[in-house]
Amino acid sequence: MAGNNQVPQAGMEKSAVDETMQLACFVIDELLCGLDIKWVQEINRNLELTQVPLSPDYVVGIMNLRGRIVTVINLGKKLGLAPCSMGGKSRVIIVDRDDEYIGLLVDGIKDVVTISASQITPPPANIDLKKGTFFSGACKLEDALISILDVEAVLTGEKKGENG
Repeated sequence: MAGNNQVPQAGMEKSAVDETMQLACFVIDELLCGLDIKWVQEINRNLELTQVPLSPDYVVGIMNLRGRIVTVINLGKKLGLAPCSMGGKSRVIIVDRDDEYIGLLVDGIKDVVTISASQITPPPANIDLKKGTFFSGACKLEDALISILDVEAVLTGEKKGENG
């Protein structure tokens, strides 16, 4: 525990070393979402996409990113929310999953925020079951609620497990 001068008290071991994570925040419709920044390769404003015939309805198309083919999905449509628009403040968040780049089309980009693990709560019970499977939790900030995207669930269509 380099740099940690606190001596944990009995029963306090977990809270004394509260892990932090950075969330790249973005907007879909009017929902503020965040994803662990470790997934983010880059954020791109290029919306020149080539449509892919016979692809699922949430696949917007493919793009060439410096010689790499990136499949771009409309994150709003994939999550069962209002489809993200193309243009204006729209951006494509490029995520890296097993060395394959996937683009997530979102309505707009917000700040990167640092939160502690203790701030994360389970997703609200009133989230539609289908939509809720794509979120691993929520984080209440002073002026906003961030729904934390489970990138693995979005890309595979399956939840990894109850705890992660």
